[in-house]
Amino acid sequence: MESPLHRRLAGEFFGTFCLVFAGTGAIVVNDLSGGAVTHVGVALTFGLVVFAMIAAVGDVSGAHLNPAVTLGFYVARRLPGRDVLPYSLSQLGGALAASGSLRLLFPTHEGLGGTLPAGAVSQSLVLEVLLTAFLMFVILSVTHGAKERGITAGIAIGGVIALEALFAGPISGASMNPARSLAPALVSGNLHAVWAYIVGPVLGAGLAVVACRYIRGPRCCGVGPLPLAEDGSSC
Repeated sequence: MESPLHRRLAGEFFGTFCLVFAGTGAIVVNDLSGGAVTHVGVALTFGLVVFAMIAAVGDVSGAHLNPAVTLGFYVARRLPGRDVLPYSLSQLGGALAASGSLRLLFPTHEGLGGTLPAGAVSQSLVLEVLLTAFLMFVILSVTHGAKERGITAGIAIGGVIALEALFAGPISGASMNPARSLAPALVSGNLHAVWAYIVGPVLGAGLAVVACRYIRGPRCCGVGPLPLAEDGSSC
């Protein structure tokens, strides 16, 4: 039985709050501690917190935690259109609350763990498209309907996020998530190139749906969703 909308929105708010608080918080602490967390530690933090939130709220809201993922589920005909805006606003609200909390805790940190291109903005834009496409394809492949839940799904999705942050983080920040990038940008006041971290993930999520339909056929999107195994992952 599907949870009521207000519970699902609360789950998305809470889950995205935890994602942004832990992930960007790791960046902030790493900067202020002289690199004690390390780049690898930051990447693992993002992957682990996503895994934890899928385990915690995946059965309630689906644990999208990301407006691009929500939009991807809609394009894949796994989520009704009426849920896209409420989900996205809840995710952005959770991300803003997390960045606001980090501002109170670490008032001297300027960027609050925001994402900024290391090189050309176009380079980071293309990276964000490809990274999100990879992530969304995995999500569509290991989930049933619009629900991210189960140990297998959590490991796969959290693992992809950590992997992509490991190799692409130094270039684009490996955001793959408009809420994760927009919140620290708004709270810190540094909106440089933030558009790339909104457009890139949205395009990437759409690209993943096209790839999934081509590779998996009708089982991927809308008709005949992937069946669930006992652990909640797709068979």
